[in-house]
Amino acid sequence: MTVSVPVEYEVTLPDGKKFEQPAGLFINNEFVKSVSGKTIDSINPATGEVNGSVYAAEAEDVDIAVDAARTAFKSWKKVSGVDRGKLLFKFADEFEKQQALLSSIEAWDSGKTKDQNAIYDVEECIAVFRYYAGWADKIQGKLIQNDAKKLAYTVHEPFGVCGQIIPWNYPLLMAAWKLAPALAAGNVVVLKTSELTPLSLLYVAKIFKKVGFPPGVVNILSGYGATAGKSLASHLGVDKIAFTGSTATGKLIQQAASANLKAVTLECGGKSPLIVRSDADIEQAVKWAAIGIMSNQGQICTSTSRIYVHEDIHDEFVEQYKAHVIADYKQGEMFDGDAVVGPQVSKVQHDKILNYISIGKEEGAKIVLGGEKNTDGALSKGYFIKPTIFTEVQPHMRIVNEEIFGPVVVVGKFKTDEEVVKYANSTQYGLGAAIFTKDITVAHNMASDIEAGMVWINSSNDSDIHIPFGGVKLSGVGRELGEYGLSMYTQAKAVHVNLGTRL
Repeated sequence: MTVSVPVEYEVTLPDGKKFEQPAGLFINNEFVKSVSGKTIDSINPATGEVNGSVYAAEAEDVDIAVDAARTAFKSWKKVSGVDRGKLLFKFADEFEKQQALLSSIEAWDSGKTKDQNAIYDVEECIAVFRYYAGWADKIQGKLIQNDAKKLAYTVHEPFGVCGQIIPWNYPLLMAAWKLAPALAAGNVVVLKTSELTPLSLLYVAKIFKKVGFPPGVVNILSGYGATAGKSLASHLGVDKIAFTGSTATGKLIQQAASANLKAVTLECGGKSPLIVRSDADIEQAVKWAAIGIMSNQGQICTSTSRIYVHEDIHDEFVEQYKAHVIADYKQGEMFDGDAVVGPQVSKVQHDKILNYISIGKEEGAKIVLGGEKNTDGALSKGYFIKPTIFTEVQPHMRIVNEEIFGPVVVVGKFKTDEEVVKYANSTQYGLGAAIFTKDITVAHNMASDIEAGMVWINSSNDSDIHIPFGGVKLSGVGRELGEYGLSMYTQAKAVHVNLGTRL
């Protein structure tokens, strides 16, 4: 829609916090209206009501932001790693000072429960920026000398302008995963938020300006994927694109990036298996299996949404699992301090999940918990779906093979390790996997055989900023986090030095 809104307006959150919410595009350290004047409404997932409006970037706005970034790169690339690190540390410190407000905005915008989810995300953002701030002055090349008459060395240089496209399930955290290493390595950024969750990152843009990042180094645009996202991925002035989102969109990003063969990092969908062997600690497996799918409303790319339990302990596991989810995964709106499972992010996502539940029923799977919209009291207004457990599933079922991206899990049986590894590798995805067993030798061998970028042994989804994150097959290309994540934002240049008269 096209409406006239101020580039900043006052907001009062449900928990009473007041602040100035930016609505403009953040370009060159200023909030500006989009060229077209078109806007996007941010919808409250708990009520279906409009939280606010922001300006929607289109191709012309992307051009302006990329030009600003290219200009800024000329001087930013000459800033020392020490000084880049200082700015990133200052940013993390200010982020921490505003932690309570940022957690509230993130919950309000995305549907995350504040106390059980959004606060954790903000804490992780702070940790990510501090981690990469420490790396900024440690980006080094190598000396290569195999011949007395020839010296060679490498330097690791930033790509230049990095386009970054952020998903709606972790608006702040996925941005931190991309912004921090890109800036530490000396790149400049044009970042596009999801059209569903634009508010928290636009507020964070203020912090970049406040702590002293030069104009044009960080530019943040709200906009739709089909317009702003496509323009950013195909832009000839962008040197690298990083994307987190669905596999279908990831394919389109990779195609668009071929316009100038820009470097690409993709973190896409998943259908991660969780294997429970007969010798597993069932109580621990139950707790981790719940964390792996019910956290963040199941809207996690690595969620362990397929559980395979050895037939000898299957019934006992399902009984304990159901009881644990009922007892410890209360559903409620974002500012309910006891709630763990909030609403789905949008009506589209809500309806998609309900459709998959219907498909599972039609396919003959058995529902032992949930399986419907939550219509209790005020929750009926929002996009709430009850935590759902399917059993009696078969390998061919769509609910076993397709990413649902909600609080819906399937539980199947297996007899042998060979059989369950075959099940684990049977989908097109390869992001994460989890194994529960007391036999560490079997665990390591099984981890080697499973086709996934990450394998957890006796845990699930406890990602760590020091450890690389990413997938194989249709789950993506490249890695984020750790030193590997930093390497995605530099390119090696070789310098040859002739020390003699060698021809």
